[in-house]
Amino acid sequence: MAAGAQTEGWSGPSRRRVPRFLVQAQVDLTVLRSGVPDTVPGRSVNVCERGVAAIIAGELVTGESVGVELHLPPRGEPLRTRALVRYQDKLRCGLEFVALSAEQRASIRDWAKEARAIAEDTSVSVAPNLAEQRENEPRKSSDSRISAKPPSRAKRKRREWWWLVGLLALLGAAICWWRWNRGWEDLEFGLRSAQADTVEKPRAQVAAEVMEKLLVHRVEPVYPAEARKERLEGTIALDIVVGRDGDVLRMHALNGPDVLARAAMDALRWWKFEPYRINGEPAVVETTVAVEFKR
Repeated sequence: MAAGAQTEGWSGPSRRRVPRFLVQAQVDLTVLRSGVPDTVPGRSVNVCERGVAAIIAGELVTGESVGVELHLPPRGEPLRTRALVRYQDKLRCGLEFVALSAEQRASIRDWAKEARAIAEDTSVSVAPNLAEQRENEPRKSSDSRISAKPPSRAKRKRREWWWLVGLLALLGAAICWWRWNRGWEDLEFGLRSAQADTVEKPRAQVAAEVMEKLLVHRVEPVYPAEARKERLEGTIALDIVVGRDGDVLRMHALNGPDVLARAAMDALRWWKFEPYRINGEPAVVETTVAVEFKR
């Protein structure tokens, strides 16, 4: 299978053209650690058609490709796609979607309408505030001396209003932190279950042509920019382990340059097979697949 060229991401100042909606939802990030998929749980902060900001329980690398599974309430089916890590500051990270379909973008817009999601306000107005301050400043005549005056009633009310806004913001942050901590047990339980499934040993070695007939969902690999510059191409053979539910549990490359092997594994972790059955029961099996890269 051939991999097309990927448009390189833009990492300069924000060029936001779509609104971001505030939402706290469960998000699971899948990354490759030494060829083994690793799930990192977290909670979203905001989401839009181009990406998602989240607080996660792990460390990521800027520019790293990750799998995203976002559970937008109250929708039953999670949003699954791939993303690039644009930044990470302590527990918070920003992810840019790279494989979001038009249907998935429409589902985000539909969710925002159905849930009446609140758009995050990122605009900052400075000039009006300065003008208002200048209007409230006492005017001085050229022939009068500067005299100290007590704060006006309007200024005192403005200060009290800002104190109230600050207290409400702190209260909201405390409530969000409390709700976020309550979800950690569920997230950690799901992570332990996923890790327990990956250690199960395969019961059979299945021929590649047999498993190819059971493939129901295929994701094309992204041709790495580094490989394109070096004009690398070829076929990468990989040994994979498929779980009872048809997910790819483990994989490792058998040949080829590392940069192409990593790109192939990034795509393979999203493949889905029909369960291979032994004596009528789904079983964990091992097989071999090939991924082709052409310029």
